[in-house]
Amino acid sequence: MKTIIVEDEPLSTDELRNCLKEVAPRIEVAAVARSVKEAVEVIGSTPHDLIFMDIHLGDGNSFDIFKQVKVSVPVIFITAYDTYALKAFENQGIDYLLKPFGREDLRRALDKLDLLSRSAPGAGNVREQLPYQERFLVNMGARMKSVSVGEIAYFMADGKYLHLYTHGGNDYILDQTIAGVSGRVSPSRFFRINRKFIVSFDAIREMVRYSNNRIKITLFPPPPENQESIVSADRVQEFRAWLNR
Repeated sequence: MKTIIVEDEPLSTDELRNCLKEVAPRIEVAAVARSVKEAVEVIGSTPHDLIFMDIHLGDGNSFDIFKQVKVSVPVIFITAYDTYALKAFENQGIDYLLKPFGREDLRRALDKLDLLSRSAPGAGNVREQLPYQERFLVNMGARMKSVSVGEIAYFMADGKYLHLYTHGGNDYILDQTIAGVSGRVSPSRFFRINRKFIVSFDAIREMVRYSNNRIKITLFPPPPENQESIVSADRVQEFRAWLNR
């Protein structure tokens, strides 16, 4: 999946690149434009599936871009101002990130892109181009094993370790981060419910309403006793949509 970054601040561009490498390594930065003029040229000549766009640029407002070139892909707007949200969503915007944003904010925006690409007419091209993993290589001492995604019940972050639990009850340590895995598994099969868990639909045994509008999930195999699988409040709406597809 290829993206264009429209941003006139080099430091902000570098920070976004670094965030993408960690949160969504599947996304390749195809080009960077630092002005309205450059953006019009790049968007019209560079193949891309997504645009990250700052609103205030050196030579004008990024909404001027839409008057000069056709933008037919989703746009994630990034800005220090909160007064342009409505206009952003009227111009291909699917999310609106306020600077300074964190990796979790970026992840939520990309999760929203995945949800929209599955449900919106004509958006299927974005979904089809995502190179989701089919197997994960795990280490068992000196031995190695390749685990198919169909065997995976859930991923669980515990301190500096990332655990991969299979439906058969096996627990493997994965040499990856949960943010990295989140961008490499299909959102039709897996959902990241909070900072610690990415769960497969087939691992869910029960769901109950929990405090503060959250949802508590019973997983099989069960995680360690000190690890609760609760959908965080900011993820509940998307989780319901994931279940109700």
